[in-house]
Amino acid sequence: MARQGLARRDRLGGLVFPLMLLAAAGLGGLVSLVLSGQSLSDVLLGTPMVATRTTLVAQRAFPICAGGTRVTCVVDGDTFWLDGIKVRIADIDTPEVSEPSCAGEAALGARATNRLAELLVAGPFDMRTADRDEDRYGRKLRLVYRDGESLGAMLVRDGLARTWDGARHSWC
Repeated sequence: MARQGLARRDRLGGLVFPLMLLAAAGLGGLVSLVLSGQSLSDVLLGTPMVATRTTLVAQRAFPICAGGTRVTCVVDGDTFWLDGIKVRIADIDTPEVSEPSCAGEAALGARATNRLAELLVAGPFDMRTADRDEDRYGRKLRLVYRDGESLGAMLVRDGLARTWDGARHSWC
């Protein structure tokens, strides 16, 4: 009888540490949930959070990309390279510069490219994850902000971009 009590206590004692770890992990998850700004109801209901992680990028040069290896440069009005990683600004669409459909698109695309380069070199900015990490081309999808204002919204306001609605539209 004493042996059964001892065996039962050993089994329960063997569960205490794993149960404590699970409780700590749950508390840690709750803390990270609160710090991320996502509510428990968002998690339970599966509501996607638009911007979750933020990366601060220090001020640096952003030349227009040319041939060769691309490390940090501007491809067009909504795409740039940062430290060897290709980034697509997730909240806008700009005219194509590599294969424009008409002369008007080419001209507007060049203006959008130059304006994005100006905006990126104007000072530090932060990048936030969008609703998904990458697009089908492997570009990182990011929302780009400076002092709380979207650089994409600035390009839209300048008439050089459209708010991304999930589909490409003609610029001609």
